[in-house]
Amino acid sequence: MDTSDSPHIPRETTPLVPPGRASKKTRTPLPKFQIGILIILQLTEPIASTSIFPYINQLIRELDITGGDDAAVGYYAGLIESLFFIAQALTVLSWSRLSDHLGRKPVLLIGLSGACISILAFGLSTTFWSLVISRCLCGVLNGNTGVIKTTVGELTDPTNMAQAFAWIPISYSIGSFFGPLLGGTLSRPQDQWPTLFAHPFWNKYPYFLPCAVAACLLVLAVFTIIFFLEERRPKLASTMLGVSFGPDGDDQEALAQKSVANLPLRSLLTPTVVIAIENYALLAFLDISLKALLPLFFSTPVHLGGLGFTPASIGWWLALFGIADGIFEALFFAKIVDWLGPKRLFCVSVSCFAPLMMVFPVLSWLAQSRGVTDYTITFALLSQLVLIVTWDMAFATIMLFITVSAPSRDVLGAINGLSQTSASAARAVGPALATSLFAFSKEHNVLNGNAVYVIFIILTGGLRWLGSQLPDDIQDRDE
Repeated sequence: MDTSDSPHIPRETTPLVPPGRASKKTRTPLPKFQIGILIILQLTEPIASTSIFPYINQLIRELDITGGDDAAVGYYAGLIESLFFIAQALTVLSWSRLSDHLGRKPVLLIGLSGACISILAFGLSTTFWSLVISRCLCGVLNGNTGVIKTTVGELTDPTNMAQAFAWIPISYSIGSFFGPLLGGTLSRPQDQWPTLFAHPFWNKYPYFLPCAVAACLLVLAVFTIIFFLEERRPKLASTMLGVSFGPDGDDQEALAQKSVANLPLRSLLTPTVVIAIENYALLAFLDISLKALLPLFFSTPVHLGGLGFTPASIGWWLALFGIADGIFEALFFAKIVDWLGPKRLFCVSVSCFAPLMMVFPVLSWLAQSRGVTDYTITFALLSQLVLIVTWDMAFATIMLFITVSAPSRDVLGAINGLSQTSASAARAVGPALATSLFAFSKEHNVLNGNAVYVIFIILTGGLRWLGSQLPDDIQDRDE
């Protein structure tokens, strides 16, 4: 009897799980020393960039940029931060593509040096335009974010990628802990330690000390990179300089890498790449908007809808948010990815942004009704912390999708450059838009001052839909 079309009937000897699915691939051990160096590098830059957050609004007031109008401080604070990302968006792709040709190490060193010079210039700024120039300088010279992610992608494969990429937001979170703490604690040292900082210099430049300490950390990172980081693209870099490796096979491999690295960008924009980059761009836009809103909301007087915190209090709260985020991701991110899968985790994480925004008007109402920061406001802030921790897991997750979307490791720098360019452009718009919407909502009492939060809740729905378009799983490029 012909049974070719009959349904397959399992027998006792038929395995329940098809061969190849019965066990997962063995996880490749991480190159811990090299990953550790990249973590140190990733740690120092957010310390420098976030150290200005606790005092930037106070600095704008002291420079009398707004003419005494406290409600307009948000416009200028957002503009200063947005100009950094505009400058970065214009140059980060060029730095990433240069790293595909010249090597990762030289580009990383240029970025660190640029960040060091710019943070020192920021501490010595006494006018609005000097603040702007120093932040733009940092953006133009610093393409390290994309290059770091590229290097991590070269050091890993899909079996250990989640474990490695978890450390990028962790190191950023730890940096976001020490940065605000540094800025809030060391700002205006002549007021806190008058005998130690009695020189007139500190009265003229009251915010230089946290900038100088951040610059020292960046110098330390420069020497760490010089002496310990291994170059990930020595063959291609040497070929570009006209140096031969000897064996024809090595020369041919380097030339093949060179030809792939020189592919036009349009040929790299496959649907998988585009979807991942779109998610990352909108994610970055919402996240930087949140980071701009938090210190502005904390520093805004209670009668205008904020909490009226001092720079030191702002620094402590932002530091708590950062360290809690870092500890949670270090302990649980890789396990949660294995449990839920990258796509489901991303969708869960981005869904937390809407309730996160809802906490702001609740905090405003509590502060106005109670008049003091009591246990109810503290509980609401801690609830917001839980949502932020869950939200931030989306960054490490989307990095997995971006990394595996690259058709070859030889164009990984370009893919990360494209993603970072999109994210920087989004971050350029985010702070100015968020703080301007905040100021406009408060000045004109739109939706009782809460229109800014409603707008971002609506945008969250768009990100949730984009997340649903991601691939169901990540796969090795070689599969």
